[in-house]
Formats: sequence, C-alpha cells, structure tokens
Amino acid sequence: MTERETVGFIGLGLMGKPMALNLLKAGFPLVVHSRSRGPVETLALAGARVAASPAEVAREATVVITMVPDSPDVELVLAGANGVFEGVRKGAVLIDMSSISPVVTRRLSAEAAGHGATLLDAPVSGGEIGAIQGTLSIMVGGDATALERVRPILNAMGNPERVIHIGESGAGQICKVCNQMAIGGALAVVSELMALATKAGVDPAKVREALLGGFAASRVLEVHGERILKRNYKPGFRAGLYHKDMGIAMETARSCGVPVPVSAVVAQLVGAMVASGHAGDDYSGLAQVLFEMARV
Repeated sequence: MTERETVGFIGLGLMGKPMALNLLKAGFPLVVHSRSRGPVETLALAGARVAASPAEVAREATVVITMVPDSPDVELVLAGANGVFEGVRKGAVLIDMSSISPVVTRRLSAEAAGHGATLLDAPVSGGEIGAIQGTLSIMVGGDATALERVRPILNAMGNPERVIHIGESGAGQICKVCNQMAIGGALAVVSELMALATKAGVDPAKVREALLGGFAASRVLEVHGERILKRNYKPGFRAGLYHKDMGIAMETARSCGVPVPVSAVVAQLVGAMVASGHAGDDYSGLAQVLFEMARV
C-alpha cells in the first residue's frame, strides 16, 4: 500500500528542504541525504532518518526522490560512486524532480530499468513559496502505473489538481522547458513595460494595478511585477538556475528543429544578468538588465 512506502529524499536545497518537510507532515517515513549539513539536521530534528550516501538512501527506501541543480548532479547521484543505482531495490520508483535535459532523463530511465527500478521525471513549478506551501505544479513523464503508485507522495508536495502526467519518459522535462520559456517571455515584457512607464514619468505601480484588471493580467505581472516594483530580488528561484534552464531550452529547441527567437533573446538577457554578478538573485531581477539598458 502507498501509505507504507518509505520515501528517500536526496537534495535539501531551497526547494528540496520544504518539499521533504511536507512529506514528513503528511506522515511518510523519510530517509534523507544532502551535501549541506544544515538542512539535513533540520530534517533529522523533524523526524527523518539520515543516510550517509545516495546508495544508503536507496537501500532503505521504496521510493527515492532527487532534487538537485543540474543534469550532471542527477547523473552523479543516481549513477555515480555510492549512487542510488548501487543500492536501489527491485521494484523501486525513482522520481527526479530536478530540471534537467530530457536526453539525460531518457538515458537514466533506461539505466534505472536495467536495475529493476522505474524512473519518473517530475520537474516542478511554483518556486520556493509553492514548495513551502505544498502547492507546486508537478509535470510527470514516464510510466503511468508508477505515477499512480506515487501520486499520494506527489500530492503531499504539490497541488493534487496540478500533478499532471504529460507523457512518456522525458515529457515532464519538455513541459518544464515550455514552462520556463513562457515565464521568461512574460518576465522580459513586464520588465520592459516597467522601464517604459518609469522613464515616461508614469507610476509603474498604477500601470501594474490597471493591467491586472484586464486581459494583460498574469501571475508573472502579479508576483514578479511586485518584486520588481519593490526591487526585492531575494531568491525564490535563483537566476543562475534559470540561466541553466534556458540553456536546456535552447538545446532542446535546437535538437527538435524549432526556432525560438523570443526565448533566445530572453536567454541572452538572463546570461547578461548572471555575467554581471547577479546569479544569486531571484530571476525576476532580470528587470535590472532592462532598467540599466533604459537608464532608469
């Protein structure tokens, strides 16, 4: 039964830590591992067992979740020395909730199958706030039967109505690419309109208020627009990670033969933000690049 699953969680960063805490709150037995000691200690105090390596997590858990920064990190955690594949149980479900290359996802899925396990790709959207509140949108690629088995686990971290099976292995990562492209385009335009209103001598807060009441309304204008107005770029999702995601978007579009001129410009703007020393800021800080260009 699903309620008897022991869940392993590897990667307790800005997103992973609150996601793991929500699993504990939902009553799932939890085994954790992370490179940073602080979050591990927090989870241990909350009731999680601590493992010394990903392999040890896999030996104890029937479902293993990974939430790490990039494709090489997932490869290391799963297939590296003392990795999950060294300890994985037959019949286990592995859920990679990182945002990585769909190509890498498919390769690791095949390798997991060779070890008698099933790998789902399940990247998320909703940022740190969604992770804390347990309201993430979760985009799942892989075996539908495995998804139904772990759905109660995913529901504990996300909005149950937004845990969506996108398709076969890698489809979740493709969906996440589309998500990041959509956000980036909206964020760039919101930054531009804020710069324009400001330089034209019009109150950008009033412009945002008016736009939120019409067809131009969006979550980006609502949430990130407020961040931009307040110049509050405390990270909910770091620009450095978004830069990585947009790189994956460019690679994926190129491999599929799809022109993405708007997203290419956004990727360059994010690259400029990172190159100017703001990789640790929230990605809504992209507005700073547009403001500087406009001399606002």
